[in-house]
Amino acid sequence: MTIIWAVVLFGVLIFFHELGHFILAKLVGVKVLKFSLGFGPKIISKKIGETEYLISAIPLGGYVKPLGEEVGEELKEEEKPRAFNYQPVWKRTAIVIAGPVFNLVLAFIIFTVFLGLNFPVAIPDLDSISAKIESVKEGSPAGKADLKKDDTIVSINGTKVNDWNEMAAIFSGNPGKELDLKVRRGDDLIDVKIIPEPVKVEDEQGGEVTIGRIGISKKFNAKVIQSAGIFEAPLKGVEAVYEWCVLTLEVLVKLFTGSLSAKQIGGPILIVDAAAKAASIGAFAYFNFIAIISINLAVLNLLPIPVLDGGHILFLSIEALRRRPLSDKILSVLNRVGMALLLLLIAFVFYNDTIRIIVPWAQKNLFTN
Repeated sequence: MTIIWAVVLFGVLIFFHELGHFILAKLVGVKVLKFSLGFGPKIISKKIGETEYLISAIPLGGYVKPLGEEVGEELKEEEKPRAFNYQPVWKRTAIVIAGPVFNLVLAFIIFTVFLGLNFPVAIPDLDSISAKIESVKEGSPAGKADLKKDDTIVSINGTKVNDWNEMAAIFSGNPGKELDLKVRRGDDLIDVKIIPEPVKVEDEQGGEVTIGRIGISKKFNAKVIQSAGIFEAPLKGVEAVYEWCVLTLEVLVKLFTGSLSAKQIGGPILIVDAAAKAASIGAFAYFNFIAIISINLAVLNLLPIPVLDGGHILFLSIEALRRRPLSDKILSVLNRVGMALLLLLIAFVFYNDTIRIIVPWAQKNLFTN
């Protein structure tokens, strides 16, 4: 079932994104040659009118191929009025930006339905993921080490910790081992030694594992958006989408400035795992997860990086200012640089997914007697 939930999630996200490009292209009179869910070899295809609709083998994306989009594509004179690269800048910009916009529309629809059914939408406070202690359990290792409310754990064994999850993972992985902490208390930085208490818990496969706990907790702060009824739900839905966009941008800024650990970045494997967990909780959690990922996809796609929609918008903005497009040579170089950066990012998130999910699974299922 895990794969099924993941396929549905990716399918919905990709469909809405590409549908945005497709609808705007049609509205402004650009001929669309292909509409594909997925990349690579086609599995199923059917031509309806002037467009070929495909389901392709690699379900990690999709594409809409308009006439005349490729650099240097040769066209007949009668084809040019409906070719993408022969359209004014505003039409091409509208087509490009429509993909991310439709991802926001998907999130808006989901949130509006939730709110109309009297389900709240919660937007977590970014400060909630910091390594700041909210409470200390009496008699726990943290209590014995004299850790206090509002202390912030800065580093463990000389390794800087940027957020709660990173810190908790270190404690969890070191049961019974003494750890050296640096803790910020007010304006002071103090040294603390602590030994996480070994605790046996059940893992996701139903087995028993030993992890370390020190007896601290954090308070989950969140802005909760609710609707008084179905007529207010659309306005509250817009607010929910806006707040999630702001949170996503805040996370990106913290990642780029180093105040949030890059280890928290996940890729397709993490999304597959999270989708299955959300689906196991229920429809609300699953569709809420789809909405959040859809917003993330929209915001990330608008970053001014070549090969992303934001990169195309940047090039079109430069063309509008210069009153002529960048040369094919420059575009080709920039797109190669953008693709290289994107491949590096993909490799990094797969590495994170492997360390976070696959390695623990392999250690338990493949390398234990």
